[in-house]
Amino acid sequence: MQQELRVAAYAVCVRDGEMLLARWVAKDGVKRWTLPGGGMDHGEEPVHTVVREVEEETGYLTEPTALLGIDSIRRSWISRLGVPGDWQGLRILYEARITGGALRNEEGGSTDLAAWHPLDSVPSLARVELVDIGLQLWRDRPSLGRSHLTQHDNL
Repeated sequence: MQQELRVAAYAVCVRDGEMLLARWVAKDGVKRWTLPGGGMDHGEEPVHTVVREVEEETGYLTEPTALLGIDSIRRSWISRLGVPGDWQGLRILYEARITGGALRNEEGGSTDLAAWHPLDSVPSLARVELVDIGLQLWRDRPSLGRSHLTQHDNL
């Protein structure tokens, strides 16, 4: 079985009742809103990852202000050669504040649009589950850094 682990860091940026999101474009062309962030480079610190990724995807400079939590997801697949695979994503979520820069869209990356959305309109957006997880962590601040949305394992 082929195993793969991806570690990524994401920002929950809320200001004046609005949330900063980036629109992710899947390989099949489907577009859904997500938290700004992305994969860690080897040897990179997670806080540096989130600052770099937010700037790449939105144009903003940020300062992480709190570690909100860690989300872990798993997916199974069968490769084109018939080999089973097991993928795990470890997603580190930070609260972050904007310190500079200007809103702009990413070019040539995995997102095509960055925008602020009123918090009450987020549930109606076409979005990935990570947006809901980030909002839940931001609102509840659980002591173990886990949203009830992600507690689906057998601990």
